[in-house]
Amino acid sequence: MLSCSSGNKLELASPNGLLTIKLNNSENKLKYNLVENGSEIISNSEISILQNVAVKVLETKINQVNNTWETVWGQFSEIKNNYNELEVSLDYEGTPATLYIRSYNSGVAFRFKLDKSTKDLKPSYYIQYGLSSNDHIFSPAGEGQPIGPLLIGDLASTDLKKHKLKMPLLVENHQNKYLSLLESDLVSAPGFGVMKLYFDKESNVLTSNNKFTSTENNILTPWRLILVENHIGDLLTNTVPLNVAAANKIEDTSWIKPGKTLWDWRVHGYTAKDGFTYGIDNESYYRFIDFAAENDIEYFLIDDAWYTHVEPGKMTLSEKLDLDKVIAYAKEKDVELLLYYDRRQGDYGDDALFPYYKSLNMKGIKYGFMGTKVDFTRDAIRKSAESNLLIDFHDAPVPFTGVSRTYPNAITREFCHAQQDSRRAFTPKTFIRMALINALQGPLDMNNGIFDVTGVNAGKREKGPRKLNSLETTSVAEAARTLIVFSGLVCIPDAPEAYTEKSDLFEFIKEMPVGKWDESKVLHAKMDTYISTARRSGDQWFIGSVHVEGGTLEIPLDFLEEGKTYTVTYYEDTKETNSKTNPEAYQVRTSTVKKGDVIKANIVAGSGHCMWIRP
Repeated sequence: MLSCSSGNKLELASPNGLLTIKLNNSENKLKYNLVENGSEIISNSEISILQNVAVKVLETKINQVNNTWETVWGQFSEIKNNYNELEVSLDYEGTPATLYIRSYNSGVAFRFKLDKSTKDLKPSYYIQYGLSSNDHIFSPAGEGQPIGPLLIGDLASTDLKKHKLKMPLLVENHQNKYLSLLESDLVSAPGFGVMKLYFDKESNVLTSNNKFTSTENNILTPWRLILVENHIGDLLTNTVPLNVAAANKIEDTSWIKPGKTLWDWRVHGYTAKDGFTYGIDNESYYRFIDFAAENDIEYFLIDDAWYTHVEPGKMTLSEKLDLDKVIAYAKEKDVELLLYYDRRQGDYGDDALFPYYKSLNMKGIKYGFMGTKVDFTRDAIRKSAESNLLIDFHDAPVPFTGVSRTYPNAITREFCHAQQDSRRAFTPKTFIRMALINALQGPLDMNNGIFDVTGVNAGKREKGPRKLNSLETTSVAEAARTLIVFSGLVCIPDAPEAYTEKSDLFEFIKEMPVGKWDESKVLHAKMDTYISTARRSGDQWFIGSVHVEGGTLEIPLDFLEEGKTYTVTYYEDTKETNSKTNPEAYQVRTSTVKKGDVIKANIVAGSGHCMWIRP
């Protein structure tokens, strides 16, 4: 596992021996190389907690861990935690520090610990990523389409003010490997902001550097991660980010329940066939609650404008509705309520906010416009947990990767362009990019599940897209997307009547046990083209696929049990389906399958395919 030789060279291999970290302490700097199966994928890269201070390796210690832990909710019910760890004692010109390196079969993790007052030291968490000039990278871009592919060899001449890099960064390696550069357990690292990525044109290398902004002793950095997979889709189910995160800090998690929620915001202005028009009023909310109760949907989310004025621990309710009656009605129907809060209404702190929400008998809060403030976000998660509230962060929040293990009440976050946000629709290509890039940071709130695609495109909603007919999707693709994008809270944005009119298609969403998965697999994935995801709950499998260009995806059912016959329901396109001109055409049919069968999922351009398989 570990070898020492002249020049203080150190090596640490993964449990299967295929991934190796090689350290070098020459020239008073600490550098690393990452080698996968004999091929170097990151070379000659500096790592430091006190940059420009000479460092020496004093001693090393090796640890081996192999255990399994149970999740509160997630893509897996239990996760194997198997790694080799190298603990490196360092001396930075009289200042002691420790570097922890963990090598998993599918990635490596780095963390520093510094036990000394930092008043005069100015620590910063600095790591270089010496990728090949032939590698390509993709980066999230807030609410815009993720950027890339950018060639590493071209970054020196690229305007990175225009193409601002963010984590999680996706790397398409020239040797057909896929990497992700990100961090985890930021929640356990007070004083550090979000990992910042940039291309250092002086050293000609991709770099991340986070300055420490506190005067506290006992500095603990986040874990910096380099995930390595042979298939791009496997990055989405890679468990290293969760394994390195701090263990669950909530003693009683019985109140934390993932699930689906209806949402009123995108439905305002929709007129049902009986002439009723949805708005911010009691009758509208009763309709949402009735549908939720009839279809076993756990939650109903009431968005902005339910209040008009904010004071610490008190809100003046809108005259448009009687919230007390809505709360009582939801309780009678056994539907839990989630309430939005827009911090732009006033910064009154959260000490009174969360107890106030709890006093209203809310199950959770959708928290908007708090920005990328790490300490604020950390406190909001902790304080919401103290009031037994789920929390869903809105509008480009801190990507607290791994936090769903530490604080499982952090149920999801909008680290993407939630569909139609800012009244802008996104394309099938943008969906694929966000599903493969933005989703690497953890649970994602994207608001998929529009069934009345034609009505939305025709502008029959107050908050439909600004440009008519700009939503390019199909009802089947929307159903598939709710499974493909992992979240502890799947927020479906359409009117109850839109789902009732397609109740046979809605069955796929209704039966899907959100967040409570025993196993998850990405069966097919190709950037800008397609993705197909399978998730198991007990002995049932749900599979969702989408295809940008259209085509046939072969889905081998080799994950089914031998000797069993399964019923499968297909939710699929018809010959008439067209994502631009006939987006709501679909068919539902039932058949039987067994292990070894190969399903040919035929998908038109911009559409999707769903399967529900059960014994």
